[in-house]
Amino acid sequence: MLTRRMLLAGLGASCALPAGAQDDWRRSVPEVRIGVSSAENEAGAIARYQPLMGYLSDKLEVPTKLYRVTDYAGLVEAMRADQMEFSRFGPAVYALGRRILGDRLQPLFRDIDQYGQEGYYSVVLVRSDSPYRTLADLKGKSFAFADPNSTSGFAFPAYFMRKEGVDPQSHFSGTVFSGGHDNSVLALVRGQFDGVATYQVNAESGVAQRLAAKNMIPQGSTRVIWTSPLIPASPFCARANLPDALKARFVAAMNAMKDEAPEIWKTFTDGHVSRYAPARHDDYLDVIAVTEELDAQRKQRRS
Repeated sequence: MLTRRMLLAGLGASCALPAGAQDDWRRSVPEVRIGVSSAENEAGAIARYQPLMGYLSDKLEVPTKLYRVTDYAGLVEAMRADQMEFSRFGPAVYALGRRILGDRLQPLFRDIDQYGQEGYYSVVLVRSDSPYRTLADLKGKSFAFADPNSTSGFAFPAYFMRKEGVDPQSHFSGTVFSGGHDNSVLALVRGQFDGVATYQVNAESGVAQRLAAKNMIPQGSTRVIWTSPLIPASPFCARANLPDALKARFVAAMNAMKDEAPEIWKTFTDGHVSRYAPARHDDYLDVIAVTEELDAQRKQRRS
């Protein structure tokens, strides 16, 4: 059951609106569009999100549809063009979105896992049968990041590797962007790269674990050799110019899903989320600082 403390404070007042006033938003928003980046494996994304669309259509009482965009930055562009109502943003993509949209992009809530953890980690994976044990062992080897706008797949590993004296530009024989976390891990297991940056919540939950559970890679075929500091969980975001009653109803529906639609909840969260908690802009200030420093380094190299 939805609890009051789980509702965002900024949206709570709108929940007290008369029923008729709450329903008025449907005149201006006859369809709710949820954005997802195609950087995630297509079949996997559709399998996780499509049941959620049916659930939200019932709860919001308007058609709710999934829209895929070409990359993470495309989610920001869709929000800027008012072509998307809600989307889940990686922390670095949220930083990009705030740089472009400012307060027009509003964080709503984020995951808390079954251990009470409100975040995840960037990890460097190698094949489990490889001799590599540390980043130093990957000197002169091939390496893949996920996407230039990915927090765990680029921003955090690139930033903290340099802090540890490992410059990806010179340390590896070459680096590429694979186009997504699934692509990186699949290519690693196939032998196309010696190391990849991706994400992991804990030893039981992450990209490699999910792919292994789906028999897309063998169990135990990868090994972690580096872990970043904790990254705050990816926020579900809204266009701030949406009616408050719609945002409140969306938050309430997502919070109620675990109790009211447990199978859909399990499918959407992979069974690794205990509940949602409000997300605040201040939660992502460290991520914003990391992305801004990386941008400054890029500009310096080009000048």
